[in-house]
Amino acid sequence: MPVDTTLTDHAADGTAALAGLRIADFSRALAGPYATMLLADLGAEVVKVERPGTGDGTRAWRPPADASGTSTYFLGVNRNKRSVTLDLATDEGRDRARELIARSDVVVENFRPGTMAKLGLGHEELLAADPRPTASAIGRSAVRKVSYGAMLGWALPSRPGTTPAAT
Repeated sequence: MPVDTTLTDHAADGTAALAGLRIADFSRALAGPYATMLLADLGAEVVKVERPGTGDGTRAWRPPADASGTSTYFLGVNRNKRSVTLDLATDEGRDRARELIARSDVVVENFRPGTMAKLGLGHEELLAADPRPTASAIGRSAVRKVSYGAMLGWALPSRPGTTPAAT
C-alpha cells in the first residue's frame, strides 16, 4: 500500500493549512509540545526554544530512546520543528526571545503562571511592543488564551477570506 505523503508535499510547497504561520514555542512537557506538534504537522513553522546546555528536559525522558540517547517522546512531539537555544535568564536571551516573538504570529508557553511576566515577556510587555501575535498559555488542566491580536490561521489579516477574532 503506498504511503500518503499529502501533508508532507503540501508542507513543502506552502499549501498546507497553516503554511506561512510562525509559532514561537516556549513550551515543555506534554500539552504545549503536543499542541505545537499538531500545528507543525499542519504546516506552521514552529520554532522551539530550549535551554542552553541540556536543552528541553524531555530530551532525557527514557526509556525508550534512539541510538544517540534522545528520548523518543521528545523526538515525537518535536517533529517538524526548528530548535533554538536561548538563555532566558540573561538580557541577551530575553532580547532574542523578543525578536523571535516579534517575527511570530503565535506564542505558546506553559511555564508556571507569571513566569513569562517575570522574564519581561508577559502579556503587558508583549502587547506594548506588538499587538499582533496571539499567545496561548497551556496549563495542566486548561488552555488559557491571551489575545494580543488576531487569532490563529483562520483570523490572520494576511490570510484572504479571514476576519479578526473577537477578543
